[in-house]
Amino acid sequence: MRLARADRSVLSDWWFTVDRLMFFGMLLLMAAGLLLSFAASPPMAARYDLEPFYFVRRHAMMIPPTIIVMFAASTLSPKMIRRTSLVIFLIGIVMMLLTLWVGSEVKGAQRWLQIGSLSIQPTEFVKPAFVVLVAWLFHEHQTRRDVPGIELAVFFYILLATLLVLQPDFGQTLLVTLVWGGLFFMAGMDLVWIAALGIVAIAGLTASYFLVPHVASRIDRFLDPQSGDTYQTDRAIESFLQGGWFGRGPGEGTIKTVLPDAHTDFIFAVAAEEYGIVACMVLVAMFAFIVMRGFAKAANEPDGFIRLAIAGLVMLFGFQTLINLSVNVGLLPAKGMTLPFISHGGTSMLSMGLTAGFILGLTRKRPKAAQRPARDRSHEQQENDVREQAA
Repeated sequence: MRLARADRSVLSDWWFTVDRLMFFGMLLLMAAGLLLSFAASPPMAARYDLEPFYFVRRHAMMIPPTIIVMFAASTLSPKMIRRTSLVIFLIGIVMMLLTLWVGSEVKGAQRWLQIGSLSIQPTEFVKPAFVVLVAWLFHEHQTRRDVPGIELAVFFYILLATLLVLQPDFGQTLLVTLVWGGLFFMAGMDLVWIAALGIVAIAGLTASYFLVPHVASRIDRFLDPQSGDTYQTDRAIESFLQGGWFGRGPGEGTIKTVLPDAHTDFIFAVAAEEYGIVACMVLVAMFAFIVMRGFAKAANEPDGFIRLAIAGLVMLFGFQTLINLSVNVGLLPAKGMTLPFISHGGTSMLSMGLTAGFILGLTRKRPKAAQRPARDRSHEQQENDVREQAA
């Protein structure tokens, strides 16, 4: 099928306005995830007495719906992305509340809702919706002083962070805090407020250390490996040493057979052993390309809300990637954070598809008239109101 600029169909309009380089970069990450699934998943299937490619097939089955979600979200206008985010956020918050009572407990945390044969982690869908809403609220604070943008942004953050701590999920709490703080800084808030936010974050981390044994144990093991079990991190680092620059070859890795969560949290370590550090650097470069291109698009965007939303979503994508990679190389304690588009996990894949779709939708080319800063349009409206009153 040949697409022409004169064709005004949804697909043709999308093709000629979307950032195709970023889109194909995301597709390449999905392809890399499927390839690495063949390497990491069979040992996990053997542990559960499943056929060797059980998790590979599940991973492959999630790619088409992820692409559909990404495409559908990328066709939305900025206004529709904002409205869709509000609906997703409200529904997601209700589902997060339900997980505290009827959620499935996995490794001591209640983060999952069982709906029929499906297991859903509501937090994954709440994150991109939260980022878009907070970006809009910060922008409204800049342009309309009658809107309590800061107050609502703080309220939404406290609500989400509280629910995450109650699950508990401190890794996601850290991720949400980093993105929220980044948007707070980008919105041009007073340095006093930024310093206050930093103090609150340090106080929260300190309180978690002294009040939550699970958090204290992970931090102690990270700072002093001799104080506890560091088996996962040790095996992950060993994978890099065994793989060297060019790896041991596809299917030749051995550490994945004893590494817990090899197909999810530590799939990057599996890639290091079988394909080598050079392949890992290529994978990191792919993530970096998407992040840097996203920030470049945000920097050139005249509309304040869109600029903040793009930057926030790219930070969400980038920080999650950075946390996962840092855990794999021993720079951070284990967090249970998936690697976007690479790790096995249906909810995580769909959530990243939604995040990527929002980024693609917000960075699409738009008519010049639609790109005027909201502040200018607001000023123009005020002038019109004055003329009407004078008349």
